[in-house]
Amino acid sequence: MVPRGLRPTGLVLVDKPAGPSSFAVVKRLRDRTGARAGHAGTLDPFATGLLLVLLGSSTRLAQYLVGLDKRYRTEIDLRARLEEFRGDVELPVPAASAVKIEGERAYRLARRGVAVEMPTRRSSVRELVLHRYEDGIAELELLVSSGTYVRAIADALGGHCSSLRRTEVGPFHVEDADEERVLVPVEALPFLPVLEVSEEEATAIRKGRRRVGERVRVVCGEELVAVNGTVLP
Repeated sequence: MVPRGLRPTGLVLVDKPAGPSSFAVVKRLRDRTGARAGHAGTLDPFATGLLLVLLGSSTRLAQYLVGLDKRYRTEIDLRARLEEFRGDVELPVPAASAVKIEGERAYRLARRGVAVEMPTRRSSVRELVLHRYEDGIAELELLVSSGTYVRAIADALGGHCSSLRRTEVGPFHVEDADEERVLVPVEALPFLPVLEVSEEEATAIRKGRRRVGERVRVVCGEELVAVNGTVLP
């Protein structure tokens, strides 16, 4: 018998609107499905776009999704040269972020008016394209490494984000977002190769009698058994 909260299991692609926090979206899906839920990379409340939400036993797969590159569309009041921000750059973490400063979330300190020196974080800007510049507003498309704060790029350029939309996370696209559809666990990690095993081998892996150390999806039939040391019930 599967423990309560582990079903349904899989990945949901959500097109988050502006306003709700990532936690609010996760809570809505958790309340609706009855399964445990968690996201694989937060979006600020004012931002829109693709949010990956894992349900049930698939929440164990978050570690394989959080590090994926992300693509954004943003509008910035541009006052500096774009060329300076291609490649590897050191950027301060925004004060409104969820990064912890001495054990407390930065955005909570900011709301109370507490001034703190924010750390910098090394990020990779893999693509940076200027699509439009009109009336002092630049529309940019960026492909960045996980953990990159687009608002920090806007601040460094001398402006601020007036809009921010995440359009891709790794192989997933916002055009495919559908809160009513739960991708089965084996489809949640399409960037990993598949290792097919028999039912006997799958049982041995689940009971800890066999380990698979390779970075692969271990599959029995249509069911995801394990990824590296992460075993699914």
